[in-house]
Amino acid sequence: MISKEDEAKIVRLHLIEKWPPGTIARQMTIHHGVVRRVLTRVGVPAATISYRRSIADPFAGFIIQTLTEHPDLCASRVHQMCRERGYPGTEPHFRSIVRRYRPKKAAEAFLRLRTLPGEQVQVDWGMFGEVVVPGGKRPLVAFVMVLGWSRMIFVRFGFSMRMGSFLEGHVEGFRYFGGVARVALYDNLKSAVTERIGDAIRFNETLLSFASHHGYEPRPCAPYRGNEKGRVERAIRYVRDNFFPARTWKDLDDLNAQALAWCQGVAADRRCPDDRTRTVRDAFNEEQARLRCLPETPFPAEDRLEVHVGKTPYARFDGNDYSVPADRVRRTLTVFASPVSVRLLDGLELVATHARSWGKQQVVEDPAHVAALVAWKAKATEARGLDRLSRAAPESRRLLQAMAEQGGNLGAATTALLRLLDAYGAAATNAAITEAMAAGRAHPQAVRQVLDHQRQAQGLPPAIAVHLPDRPGVRDITVTPHRLSTYDTLTPDKRNDNDDS
Repeated sequence: MISKEDEAKIVRLHLIEKWPPGTIARQMTIHHGVVRRVLTRVGVPAATISYRRSIADPFAGFIIQTLTEHPDLCASRVHQMCRERGYPGTEPHFRSIVRRYRPKKAAEAFLRLRTLPGEQVQVDWGMFGEVVVPGGKRPLVAFVMVLGWSRMIFVRFGFSMRMGSFLEGHVEGFRYFGGVARVALYDNLKSAVTERIGDAIRFNETLLSFASHHGYEPRPCAPYRGNEKGRVERAIRYVRDNFFPARTWKDLDDLNAQALAWCQGVAADRRCPDDRTRTVRDAFNEEQARLRCLPETPFPAEDRLEVHVGKTPYARFDGNDYSVPADRVRRTLTVFASPVSVRLLDGLELVATHARSWGKQQVVEDPAHVAALVAWKAKATEARGLDRLSRAAPESRRLLQAMAEQGGNLGAATTALLRLLDAYGAAATNAAITEAMAAGRAHPQAVRQVLDHQRQAQGLPPAIAVHLPDRPGVRDITVTPHRLSTYDTLTPDKRNDNDDS
């Protein structure tokens, strides 16, 4: 961008001093394209603006004729056509030549759109940067709803633009206005329009159900016609310029409380654009009586999607993991998520409910789910131990049965027998169990005594089972012993003390 003084100087040098654009650009140290743009803007005919000779000059007539017949033809296609006719230049430079000869479109004029009281509400999202949350960042978005006649604004900030947040914004906005307008105007966002080909529109089915429940007509704007929803566009800019700058807030609830106070105060006390003699609040008081009543039953404004639970009992939704009962692994569950809660259903059965987390990569657990999983794992470990013991030492079944009849602790007995199995081997342990049972002593300690007596008779020390992970980095550790005499310095020499006394 250049200043108004420089623009006036360019025009004077060209029209009065007869300087060509290239000379003006060199003397003012600006790009020659800027000079030509300024001269074109003030009405200097393009034919009178001198250009440097180019290898495309012989093709100028063909380019002008082609662009006259096909004004929207892209420059790359025009370049291919000229190459077929002998043009030797490359495409990047050729684009600026096409831009020079392309006919300018006439400026489009727009009618000022007016609505009746209670007739229309306009809805859109606004982006307000990013916010740091536990585990990462999330975009801060604002759901903005504006009444078309009074220009009353409703703003609600959040971290998601999913369908549930979109519908929740509608519910809060209708409740704030105290009614529903007859038409809601949307941009062609996916939450409203699933597919559009020309005038053929396929609305989002959830939005259609929501609109039918509240009794209003969803209406999309025409493509590339932002002027049709200019009220909400200006409202978003008003929020961005008047409310959000230099705003401090603790959390999302605090920000929304401040936004609501701003909507009821500063935004409502501004002058109504269509009638400068009164405020937006005065116009809204008149329009509110024309709004349709809210339905008696609320619409379930939640995100709904199916999630697959893998081997671990956690369902992933919106970048976070939510715990489910351990018996629901390897299943497909349905998530119903509102801004405050996440519910998981297996068919029609509710299996878990959690507070929604707006962080990222967070694990949200129910202590009951974790406790049940730990107990189930403990039972599984015990069952695996019994199976291994019964296969390695079949006589252990008789010993455990006898202990059960006496009310003994089978879990502790199984663990003790497994340690003996690791230390003495399967054959020796099975024989020792047989000898202990023959002596009427059904207890793992009796089996240990038999095994120790057998090794003592053979002149061997008692066996010690070493439980180390089966990893070379652990089993191959070499421990270098050190002299034990260093410990003598930790206690005083009693004999020396006695001598001194």
